Amino acid sequence: MNKPWTPFYPKNVPYETEIPLLSLYDLLKNSTERYPDQKAVIDGDQILTYSELKNASDLLASSLYRQGFRKGDRIALMLPNCIEYIISFYAIHRLGGIVVQINPMYESSELDYILRDSEAVWFIGHAKQKKKLENNGMSHQLTIILADRNREEEDSLYDWIEKGTHELPEVHIQPEKDLALLQYTGGTTGRSKGVMLTHFNITSNVYQDRLYTAEALQLRDSGEGLLGLSPLFHVFGMSRLNSAIFSAATYITIEKFEINKVVDLIRKYRPTIFPGVPTMYISLLNQPDLTADDLSCFKYCSCGSAPLPVEIINQFKRKFNIPIFEGFGMSETAPTTHRNPVSGKRKVGSIGVPYPNTDAKIVDIETGTREMPPGETGELVVKGPQIMKGYWKNPEETSVALRDGWLYTGDIATMDEEGYFFIVGRKKEMIIASGFNIYPVEVEDVLYQHPGIEEACVYGVPDSYSGESVRAAIVLKKGMHITEDEMIAWCTGKLAKYKVPRAIEFKEQLPKSTVGKILKRVLVEEEIERHKAIHEGSGDSLLLEK
Repeated sequence: MNKPWTPFYPKNVPYETEIPLLSLYDLLKNSTERYPDQKAVIDGDQILTYSELKNASDLLASSLYRQGFRKGDRIALMLPNCIEYIISFYAIHRLGGIVVQINPMYESSELDYILRDSEAVWFIGHAKQKKKLENNGMSHQLTIILADRNREEEDSLYDWIEKGTHELPEVHIQPEKDLALLQYTGGTTGRSKGVMLTHFNITSNVYQDRLYTAEALQLRDSGEGLLGLSPLFHVFGMSRLNSAIFSAATYITIEKFEINKVVDLIRKYRPTIFPGVPTMYISLLNQPDLTADDLSCFKYCSCGSAPLPVEIINQFKRKFNIPIFEGFGMSETAPTTHRNPVSGKRKVGSIGVPYPNTDAKIVDIETGTREMPPGETGELVVKGPQIMKGYWKNPEETSVALRDGWLYTGDIATMDEEGYFFIVGRKKEMIIASGFNIYPVEVEDVLYQHPGIEEACVYGVPDSYSGESVRAAIVLKKGMHITEDEMIAWCTGKLAKYKVPRAIEFKEQLPKSTVGKILKRVLVEEEIERHKAIHEGSGDSLLLEK
């Protein structure tokens, strides 16, 4: 297949290749056969080798089977990053079950919706989650297994493991057909949707990722350590776990990202691979006692879940002499479709080029049918083996997202003459002021160039005159004192007048999702509510203006 990016593809990486048909359990099984004594997981003071991890997963699987769990059953997994999640994940896939990923921070109403929508009848979580199930009346409809380590709870995960045997049924899994995961999207525009990912969607992306990076970085089977800090209940974190297991690496994790604990982990275990999210890189960058020597163990740093500002990438390279390789993905793509090459031409600010066996193009925003020439803005659409099967019980949304084999991402992007792609923004986040299209990321890039800025977020709010106006929320670095007028003056001359924020709010912290993505919709809602309160009863328009 002749594509603009093929001349710039990583050396010795084929653009088209045969991808093996594997189940998720096969990843663990194959690595255990090759490296049984290699450390598989480090979680605090708990360490499991590959043979110990597989054994624990098999024992749990046998107990699940004896209690009636069968292929195709949905089982809610509501755990933070921990060894119990990993044991459960592969036990479920040993039996051909479908994992329903649930954020452990969800409250009863959020939990209720996902459990009812997915029709899950099994549940693995901590004891504190049981109260949420009781509150929404779901506890009596589920077989509940509690994964607390004290082992004193009734229906303890460890009791299930201890009572297990090695008598397991043969389960025939068809990787391209059988579902492995329901990954519920964030629901920022309404009810969240269950993304249906097959075994092949997930394992093919693991294979693509390994093929794309391993040779250039001389990554060794059983010789690497992956620092797994992104939440496992999110598609990015889950995929990095599977990448580690596929290559028999050691997966090093903690329950929650706490910068001091993370620095201690790095210094103690010297991990070689770090797939992080923007807030993690910003935290490392602003840790005063962290040095280039501390991070010299990293062979490969990648970023996922949200765009990383170019200025942060540049600062990280200057301070630690480590490049961060940007890419692109989403829940619907299991998750990665693009990545900057680790060898050959890399373009900072670009998401790079498509993965092996992946195609991409830019189409017009209005109809989605006309392919845009290089340099022109449009919607990014992709196709490949990692593209979801569809949305669970939602044919209408599926037909909107999947058209003629292409996934319509909802992201506004461009492709240059060499086939490198650049994300400009989300369709729904684009600000239209006085008829001009403004993409928040270009304003944020200018804000991040200011030496006093730690974090920044740009968003649009309703405006009675221009339709929308540009707002910014900023977190300053410690010890910095900057006024709103000074920040607006900083942007003036660097941006067209209509792109300069009309108001700037300084905050202690920005609202974020559990994977560190800044929640712009929360800032918009806060701004609207604040304006509404000011004008309550005055009869004034609720449209914002300055």
